[in-house]
Amino acid sequence: MIANLYYMGVNGAIVSVPGRTSAENAPQLVLVFGAKSRLNAPDVFTHLRHRWPDADIAICSTAGEILGTEVHDNNIVICAIELEKTQIRSAAISLEQCTNSFEAGANLAHQLNQPDLAYILVLSDGEKVNGSELINGFNHVFDGKIPITGGLAGDGSRFESTLVGLNQTPMPGQIVGVGFYGNSLHIGHGSLGGWDVFGIERTITKSNGNVLYEIDDTNALAIYKTYLGKYAEELPGSALLFPLSITLPGNDQPVVRTILSIDNEQQCLTFAGDVPEGAKARFMKANFDKLIDAAAQAAEISFQQPMAKQPDLALLISCVGRKIILNQRVEEEVEAVAEVFDHNTPFIGFYSYGEICHQEFSGKCGLHNQTMTVTTLYESSSVAATQN
Repeated sequence: MIANLYYMGVNGAIVSVPGRTSAENAPQLVLVFGAKSRLNAPDVFTHLRHRWPDADIAICSTAGEILGTEVHDNNIVICAIELEKTQIRSAAISLEQCTNSFEAGANLAHQLNQPDLAYILVLSDGEKVNGSELINGFNHVFDGKIPITGGLAGDGSRFESTLVGLNQTPMPGQIVGVGFYGNSLHIGHGSLGGWDVFGIERTITKSNGNVLYEIDDTNALAIYKTYLGKYAEELPGSALLFPLSITLPGNDQPVVRTILSIDNEQQCLTFAGDVPEGAKARFMKANFDKLIDAAAQAAEISFQQPMAKQPDLALLISCVGRKIILNQRVEEEVEAVAEVFDHNTPFIGFYSYGEICHQEFSGKCGLHNQTMTVTTLYESSSVAATQN
């Protein structure tokens, strides 16, 4: 595998990253992560298609872009992937074509369920789609037998709309799946948070999918505003500072859920994933050093999995909440990942509204929030990208 890194200038010029680009023939896949304002600019897709006329181009809006060990805002970062033996098949679906997010996930899974499927990368709208139900649709088809990673698109800390596209200008409500086929591809993945829980354990007593109404028979939005104190006026963005730890019925291991929006009229909160009735909930807060350590541990987990040699590419998807909390220290979590790979692996990624990765307690893919998720790819009998 050859994985070359680029960024797009404001004039549409596609610029290679020094020391991160090697000879390129015909990439099968181009990943594009960028700020919504930049992706909305005229002719962005035209420039991409002109540069790579034959590749599948998957585009996703972000809450921040990762290129190498640098974190950017209002940029467009690009990775062109050329595979020697592995085949690529991509598919896209609009949420408007489906009854719900579950159906969208199952539909994409069926489209990609071809012989020799080895891995699926998912890039999804992050505002309209229920991430948990989307992944449940994939799990309904694959039952944990195929590694699936990816993320929900972002829109900075605005939470207004997100963009995803495949081989066209990106739009809201889109979901893209990229299937990798063959036995030469080795995939590793890890996802960890590093947040601290605090306060008493509560029970979700009224919810509908990913919409939360009551905790312990008390209005959940009122409880949140009490906990947030002075930050309550900055909702929903300030809720990123205090995510919920959710222990789902029948499971011992908690998952983290982040608020996407609030409705003051209906007095409810909408999360990136399901918050079912009967689940136990606790508030969480940041511990800077633990967040950074967790990023490194996620990388270590991905590297410990079947990875015969140094990865050809590492895909980093972290949560917008981590970016806001870490602030000026945000590049430290990317640097922590780089150190695990001795700075010898090309990195690209973005800050998201939800991370998609394997869950240890379920043995299946799941939706995560407030984690650093690392996916490593290595293709045997291939030549890796040139490095500094």
